[in-house]
Amino acid sequence: MATRGRRSPRLSGDERQEAILATAERLLAERNLDEISIEDLALGAGISRPSFYFYYTSKDEVLLALLDRVISEVQAQVAALPRTFDREPRAAWRRSIGVFVDVFAAHRAVSAAAIGARLRNPEVHALWSTAMQTWVGYATDVIVAERARGAASGSSTDARDLAIALNLMNERVLSAAFSGESPAIEQTRVLDVLSGIWIRSIYGSDTTPHPA
Repeated sequence: MATRGRRSPRLSGDERQEAILATAERLLAERNLDEISIEDLALGAGISRPSFYFYYTSKDEVLLALLDRVISEVQAQVAALPRTFDREPRAAWRRSIGVFVDVFAAHRAVSAAAIGARLRNPEVHALWSTAMQTWVGYATDVIVAERARGAASGSSTDARDLAIALNLMNERVLSAAFSGESPAIEQTRVLDVLSGIWIRSIYGSDTTPHPA
């Protein structure tokens, strides 16, 4: 008697949603968002085009979900870092900046697509702006604390203004490094360059001595 063929296991809704996101990130590494169709995303996820719309209304919504996941990854890793600026400020800043370098390098295609889309997509713009405000707030708090304990230089630059400038520098440098722009800093040197500039800007030199 002939045996009946095995049915492929059905994917759950969460698995289909994850498959769409994984497909989108993979395709973004090969071409830009405008060149990716809904059919491409549905096919890669193993679903039909009508099924795609059960999970997302557009390609931009998929990109928004990907960006939200990248930002959440950065924030979770930064929050988990030891706040040892009072004992080892250079290492502490390097670890913090290193999170951004590592996460955005791992998701460089999503980062590049989001930076391009935020000029035309208010939701992507709002999500990125909110994340930047969070990162600026984190840096501002540390700079204020370092100045209060006498470790950071008494710069006339407002602490928040300095935090904004440094975070915007990170954004632009990482964008250029991971999108193949020219000129751009070599990816293997990005962390060294960025952390060096942060240290000099905050402490006034390459050294970070403890206050007397």
